[in-house]
Amino acid sequence: DGFGSSDIKTCCKSKYLLHWSPDYDVSADSCADYPDRASAMEVRLQAQEDEITLLKSSLADALRRIHVHDQLQSRPATLDKSTQTQTAMLFEDGEPDKVLLSREVQDLHLEDALPPGQPVLEEVQAKLRHDPGVEDEKEDEKHSRHEDKDPTWTSSVEETIQPTTVRCLQREDSRDGSCSPEGPSSAPASLKGSDQNLSSRAGPLSIIQERQKTLCVNLSHLSLLFHWCYIYGMFPNSLVCYCCLYVPGQSIKMFIRGRPITMYVPSNIHNYEDLKMELPSERLVLDWVYGYRGRDCRDNLFFLPTGEAVYFIACVIVLYHINKRTQRHYLKHTDCVRCLTLHPDKVRVASGQTAGMDKDGKPLQSCVHIWDSNTLVTLQQIGLGTFQRGVGSLAFSFADSGAFLSVIDDSNEHMLSVWDCTKGTKQAEIKSTNEAVFAVGFSPTDSNIIVTCGKSHVYFWTLSAGQFTKKQGIFGKYKKPKFIQCFVFGLTGDVLTGDSEGNILTWGKSAADVKTLGKGAKETFQIMRQTRAHEGSVFTLCSLQGGALLSGGGKDRKIIRWSADLAPETECEVNYTLVDEGEFLVGTTRNAILRGTFSDGFVAIVQGHVDEMWGLATHPSQNIFLTCGHDRQVCLWNTEDHSMDWCITLEEYGLCADFCPSGSVVSVGLSTGRWVVLDLLTKEVLSDSTDGNEQLSVMRYSPDGSFLAVGSHDNFIYIYSVTESGRCYSRLGKCNGHSSFITHLDWSKDGKYIMSNSGDYEILYWEIGDGCKLLRNRFESKDREWASYTCVLGFHVMGVWLEGSDGTDINALCRSHSERVVAVADDFCKVHLFQYPCPKLKAPSHKYEGHGSHVTNVRFTHNDSHLLSMGGKDTCILQWRVVRGGAGSSRERLPSASSTSTSSPEPAATEFILIIDEEETNPFHLNQC
Repeated sequence: DGFGSSDIKTCCKSKYLLHWSPDYDVSADSCADYPDRASAMEVRLQAQEDEITLLKSSLADALRRIHVHDQLQSRPATLDKSTQTQTAMLFEDGEPDKVLLSREVQDLHLEDALPPGQPVLEEVQAKLRHDPGVEDEKEDEKHSRHEDKDPTWTSSVEETIQPTTVRCLQREDSRDGSCSPEGPSSAPASLKGSDQNLSSRAGPLSIIQERQKTLCVNLSHLSLLFHWCYIYGMFPNSLVCYCCLYVPGQSIKMFIRGRPITMYVPSNIHNYEDLKMELPSERLVLDWVYGYRGRDCRDNLFFLPTGEAVYFIACVIVLYHINKRTQRHYLKHTDCVRCLTLHPDKVRVASGQTAGMDKDGKPLQSCVHIWDSNTLVTLQQIGLGTFQRGVGSLAFSFADSGAFLSVIDDSNEHMLSVWDCTKGTKQAEIKSTNEAVFAVGFSPTDSNIIVTCGKSHVYFWTLSAGQFTKKQGIFGKYKKPKFIQCFVFGLTGDVLTGDSEGNILTWGKSAADVKTLGKGAKETFQIMRQTRAHEGSVFTLCSLQGGALLSGGGKDRKIIRWSADLAPETECEVNYTLVDEGEFLVGTTRNAILRGTFSDGFVAIVQGHVDEMWGLATHPSQNIFLTCGHDRQVCLWNTEDHSMDWCITLEEYGLCADFCPSGSVVSVGLSTGRWVVLDLLTKEVLSDSTDGNEQLSVMRYSPDGSFLAVGSHDNFIYIYSVTESGRCYSRLGKCNGHSSFITHLDWSKDGKYIMSNSGDYEILYWEIGDGCKLLRNRFESKDREWASYTCVLGFHVMGVWLEGSDGTDINALCRSHSERVVAVADDFCKVHLFQYPCPKLKAPSHKYEGHGSHVTNVRFTHNDSHLLSMGGKDTCILQWRVVRGGAGSSRERLPSASSTSTSSPEPAATEFILIIDEEETNPFHLNQC
């Protein structure tokens, strides 16, 4: 009923109205829940109210312009200095006081622009108090009203708008005929052509240069002709109204969601139309991937004969050589990888991904890739478009050397299918269950027997002549657990399962009970033995040679080795003690991979965040960077050896950070208005302050380190004086002027000014040396040079916005220190690389994939050798190497490698890999290598 994908997207982004998080202990279809319709309609109603406000503001702005020129005829001396300056620019060869307005233009009123019968509200008239580029103070307004009784209708060119209905309006100068030498008929045609040209470029994001044809000036007989242009937007039931007045070489307008944003053209750009946007010569190559997806996935860590561990995070499958400390990357997936399995030949790998959504909200097709781990070449693509929502579990058959692949998808019915790996054809398919399914596997002795387990069930499937027969495991006198987390096959053919009650259950066939079930009763699968294994859940099981078994627990953090008859032999608790040699790789739900032995303990070789990340900062002179996120962890990383230097946990989660130019301390902004300053060497908290009670969104030191600006969601920017190389802070003042929360800010190169963006697409400039003063004439800041450029709104970065953007599609951007390129993080899992500056719409860019969630931040290292990008929900950090002047397509997904000079000792005998859980949250599975 008119509720489209754009409305759903608006609802999903409204953190104040709607919020949900995945629950991994329930069916996978919970991830497909949609926002409440009533709340969605409230959001849409609010958006329509904003459209009406936009219409009022646009009409008021047009009327203000008309009356400004009306005053030129009678009282030019009463105009303020800024108006006289702009008028002089319009008429370089003429006198401003000789401008004559036609009677029809003079008689225009706000009522003429409204539908018939629509009254003019007093609050609308009260808003009309603004000149372009200058925000008059209240004292100046009062002085102007006393001096001139005729009201000067003015309006901010950046009022919030978007009309729903409007009556088309156009006024011409009938007395003067035309302002062009062709004759009286040329003016209307010119205006009509201009109107069509503007309409063709309309959208929620448009860039309009105020052209000469909309303001006709005849120096011998001066007159003005105002042209009203109505441009249809892309939002439902919306009509964006523009009044175009050309001021040569001065400004252009950019519209986001109907909001007009004025951009002043720098003085060194003489002809904006002649600017050419080209692809930058620099390119990015994936160098390193930080993190591992263990929190909500299982059966996803394997060891290859090449000495590499294979695992995944986001859209990247990582092949990490443990001893050489190098990485290779399989990059053919287009969305988050969900599952992984290793072929019996130890070379081929199968990986499945989620279906995902495109930027328009349309579902994408999921598939399974079978690829060669030596060459990273895709051998087979299976089931493209067959698996609903994505692929949940995978398993190769063993009895026939891996000829078949079983797949469980993420649909409501969790379809079980079997595929021929060579031909890529489907052999059989059946609905398995509406409950969550955690694992699937073939019997090692018979490829026609398949086992699946999940929420409160174990199913035994028999495949015959393309048809499945299902038998459910009978719990009988034993308590049915909430989850069957994992299973393995024993040497005798029995099935051993680990459950959420901490037990290992042994399942076997029992003869048909003819006495109870009558004639025709069939054999069943029942529990033959129950073994108490762990406190809390058993998340993983692994069969060893000779029939021994390994189990991994969650709550007790233990790994236990069992004999063939399930007698405990030895156990150890997972910790992070340094070891000399390794025999195990352990994946945890804290998104870490550990290496160690029973006797010596474990050390982390792969670490990462476990929740959404937003804060990212690079050191001003060293190859290190800092991250923080919703997991309350603050981590310091080294880009050279690709390791974590240290990690601390704070009381609240961090959202932003910045290094002091001295390089010895870093400030971190938290979710409660607190911000702390940490010593990089000792990790000691040097300063702890609070500004407001809302989350902080940006921390930024001035270039010389003498000031710190703290941007908050309470709409203020707090300025602090910094001394003792960043160890002492005293508040200098507060910047008050934004009408929405602060999103980004940058300092000028001289450290005296700040440029800031806010959540309502506003750009403001501040003078800090004079007590946090708002610069009301933004025109004066057009030539100012900025030490950094992270503001997503500004003349120099207008081209990074795609047509159709809604204002929140770009989360962050960062200009390189060389000022040659700008990197952009968007909401569609992409990292873009543009040339800098890029002030024109539809600027070309190199696009790079790898993230599986919205990209929340990007930063260049101090020498521009690398770019760091940070995913949100995918908890992934990608390190890109900047290649200058290289050849090749930016869209190619090529294997990359990176190495360090440091290597760890060769392990004595790495025999198996297991995945355990550090805390009892999610089910996991165990793999034998």
